Amino acid sequence: MTYEKIDASQIRVRPLSKRKNLLEIAKIAAAPTDSPPPAAGPLAGQIDKLTRRIVEAKKRGASVMLTYGAHLIKNGAGPLVNALVEGGWVTHLATHGAGVIHDWEFAHTGFTAESVRENAPVGRFGTWDETGRWINLAVIAAAAEGIGFGEAMGRFICQDGLRLPETDELARQISEEPLAPLTAARADLLSVMKRFDLPPGQMSVEHPFRKYSPLACAYDNGVPLTVHPGIGYDIFANHPIFHGAAIGRAAATDFHIFAQDVLNLTGGVYMSVGSAIMSPQVFEKAFSCANNLLEGRSRPFIRDHYIAIVDIQNGGDWDWSAGEPPQGHPAYYLRFCKSFYRMGGVVDYLCGDNRVVLANVLARLRSG
Repeated sequence: MTYEKIDASQIRVRPLSKRKNLLEIAKIAAAPTDSPPPAAGPLAGQIDKLTRRIVEAKKRGASVMLTYGAHLIKNGAGPLVNALVEGGWVTHLATHGAGVIHDWEFAHTGFTAESVRENAPVGRFGTWDETGRWINLAVIAAAAEGIGFGEAMGRFICQDGLRLPETDELARQISEEPLAPLTAARADLLSVMKRFDLPPGQMSVEHPFRKYSPLACAYDNGVPLTVHPGIGYDIFANHPIFHGAAIGRAAATDFHIFAQDVLNLTGGVYMSVGSAIMSPQVFEKAFSCANNLLEGRSRPFIRDHYIAIVDIQNGGDWDWSAGEPPQGHPAYYLRFCKSFYRMGGVVDYLCGDNRVVLANVLARLRSG
């Protein structure tokens, strides 16, 4: 049965210069060298505990993973993440598609965020040419090299653009190596270049505000930043060049990179900051996958790990230190807490502003 579908080539896109932005990074960026805002109540002790666990994990060479949602970028906390990377305190960053979008828009223009309420009813939400064009193209090109989503975007920012291969060379590789792992991705890139009349060679895109970008910082420092999107979740789907297969390939690469760091999580730290769905969902699959591999290698399962969940919700009025709530309690359905409490180790829920938490963790780590 064939169902009707839209013709994406008919999507009308507009330049970013025509969008009314809600956020300017130069005005909201957190300064890593400033004194951190006070952490009230029990949060201060929880931050102390998290900091100690990060120090211990670093000493034993275990993973320290930070997975975050888009609001961490939108509220100007990117420089705090960068300082943690540059200080060697974090071994892995992870986010979803929206985390990439706001990071890239800040790096490229210094601005991000639009009014969904104003733009979606008139068909303008997310239909911005540069955002859809460059994120999609960077990932399509990188997928043809076997590169993940996060590395693709970090490289794109740090190199101020990308280089497209010669179409004749792509065609030769496809013809001579039809069963090679990258053949389908190369065919997709070739098709996109032909369909959108994209010439081979360097395509330059400036990023004057890259100093605020965790994507760029991770790439510069050789720290993996993996991206875990959902197809149709993000505004780069609202562009004629959107290519779900390339997004999926790059995200699959990133999942395997993510799981590799989870393999080293014994005695380590996993921080889930403002990601109520993606972080717990991806982590529980990677956690099981890693333990599956460890069992196959006759090695012990992941143990002695510390999971810090940072969010502003009240945790469903449940004392999570008492364990998982019963199914009849509304808190049972809070995936961002429940999933992590099923992964073993020690779990702590830090209810507070992510800027406050990260700024205090950074200050404590720097003070020794």
